[in-house]
Order: sequence, then C-alpha cells, then structure tokens
Amino acid sequence: MSRDGKPNDGMLREELGEFGFSNKEIDVYLTLLEQGEATTGAISEDADVTQQAVYTITDRLEDRGLVHVNDHASPKTIRAIPPEESMATLASRIDSITPVLKDRFNDTEPRTPELKMVKSQKTAIKRLRDAISKAQREVIVAIPKQIYPEIESELQAAVGRDLLVFLLVQDVDDLEEARKRYRGAADVVRCWSENVLFLFATDTQSRKHQTTQSVLIGDAQLLSGTHDRGDGVAVSERHLAGSVRGMFFGVYWLAGEEVFVTEPDSLPKTFEWFWQAVLHARLHQKSGMDLWADIKTTNGKTISGTVSQIRQALVEPPTNEHTLETSLYIETDAGEVSVGGQNTILEDYEATSVTFRLN
Repeated sequence: MSRDGKPNDGMLREELGEFGFSNKEIDVYLTLLEQGEATTGAISEDADVTQQAVYTITDRLEDRGLVHVNDHASPKTIRAIPPEESMATLASRIDSITPVLKDRFNDTEPRTPELKMVKSQKTAIKRLRDAISKAQREVIVAIPKQIYPEIESELQAAVGRDLLVFLLVQDVDDLEEARKRYRGAADVVRCWSENVLFLFATDTQSRKHQTTQSVLIGDAQLLSGTHDRGDGVAVSERHLAGSVRGMFFGVYWLAGEEVFVTEPDSLPKTFEWFWQAVLHARLHQKSGMDLWADIKTTNGKTISGTVSQIRQALVEPPTNEHTLETSLYIETDAGEVSVGGQNTILEDYEATSVTFRLN
C-alpha cells in the first residue's frame, strides 16, 4: 500500500530509511503509529504486508524499542510506543555508547575516496549544509537563487569563522536587488542569469592536520525537488576535487557578475590559506596600499619583501596572465620571486603561511 499521499510521509520514509528500516518495516511502523494498537491481521491488511512478515517485522521493531508486542493477548496485538518515549530511549542509548565509540575512533584520512551519485534534493542540500559547517579554510558554492535561504545561516557562520567563501548565485536578473540581498553572504558574491550548475567545494582538516576536499557537482535541476530532473556526483578524491575546483574558477566564476566584495582585513595579519592571502592583498592594493610580506614556504625558507605583483581572477578586474594563475610576486634583496599556494608548479616557491603588514 502506498502511503506517499499523507503529509510528511516522504520525509518520514526517507529518514527511517537512513536509519536502516526496510520499506516493509516502514509500512508496518507507520501503520501502527496511525492505529495505536492493532492485531497482526489488521496491520497486514492496512500495510499490504503478509501476516507472517508482520510477526517478524514487529519483533524487530520491539527490539528497537518502537513497539510492544502483546504475546499473551488473543488475538495477538501490537501497540506503538509513543514516539516521545521511543525516541528518548533511542537518544539515551546513542548517548551512552558515544564516549566508547569516541575512544575507539582513529581519525585518519579516508583511504577510499568517495565517488557517489546523488539524486535527491534533500540529500544534496543536506550534504551542502554539512560540508559548509565542517569546512576549515574555504567554501565554494554555486546554487540557484531559490536555494540560498536554505544555506544562508551556514554561509554566515562560515564567514564568521574567517573562512574564504565564494558564492555564485544563478537565475538572477535583477543585479541591483542582488547587491542588497547577498551583501555579506560571502567574501565575494557573483550572480548569473543562467541556471545550469549546482556545485560546492570545501576542505576539511582532521585532528591530525590531514586535509581532505569535499566536492559535489551536478545539474541545477537536482535542486528542483523532482527526482528525475537532475543528478550530482559527490567526490572526495584529491585530484578529481581539484579539477572540479579549477573548472569552476576557470569557466563558471568568470561568467558571473560581481555584486559584492568584502572589505580588506586589518593588518598585520597572518593567512594560513594562500588564496585568502591573495584576495586580501588585492583588496588592499586596490585601496592604494603598499604591502610587505613575510612568507613561510614548504622548503623551510622565509621570503620577505614588498609585494610587487598580485595575479588573480578572484575579484574584478582580473590581473592574472593565464587561467587559474593565483600568485604573489615579492621584491626581495635577491630580486623578484613568485609564490604560489598548495601544490603550485609554476611559481618559484609554495607558501605555507603569509603575513602582511603595511609597507
């Protein structure tokens, strides 16, 4: 028997499925919640499940603390335990084992990268919120405008944690209104009249300082709420995630119209994330400020000197000479040198931290 016509049934079925309930277990449990107490025959008829299956399923539900089986009644009946009681019991059981699980948990970098299809709007938004909340240094998001309220608080919290946040809002025609609506939503906000892309890319650092990237890319129709109108792919493999990030900045980011840029951070300040350093260096440069940089590099050397060039396409106008070039040029006593971020291959040095002060 299909129960999808009742309010919130879809949400309930999806959540119960996440907890490991089979479809038949869900049918039986929802039937019992509605009836309160019923015979196995009544449950079988209403849930469209065989009576033998009802016996097995209700025993499992009783083990989970969700129902009580009256074995001694004739005929046998099953009573649903009030949800406030059953959920409180379940929460208490989870709380009791959490310290033991934490003691056993070994926080390591995943050995098997994730590559998973995502077809549900609810799952996609849940992953998006979770990724923003767990991000440590950077958040990149591309969404249709109707999704923004769903993640507004998470984005604001990320900005409050001093993360580097880029937001591309699509299906936007009124740029003047967008300048008001998305002010402060990210470090840089761009808007685009097209609506083709759903994407997020974040980084997460474990307690052992290992960094992983979380990326999901798909069709904007994935967020329409219709299951058959779009797909997405979740990726955690480092090189694939980096390629998606590069594709976003090389193609989609440049298609948007800049509607908001944050104010430059007060100096002196040390930046642990290189792209954040480049962004704020460029903002200070646009304000007419000359900067002095002390840059720690992966080879243990510290590069110090005046910032002579900033190459980037994070904010308008772009100052890079080739796609995705994001680098600082420093005038040192030994001459001008170039510095890039993580895994740089074109610059002279790879930075681990950058400290700016006014020159």
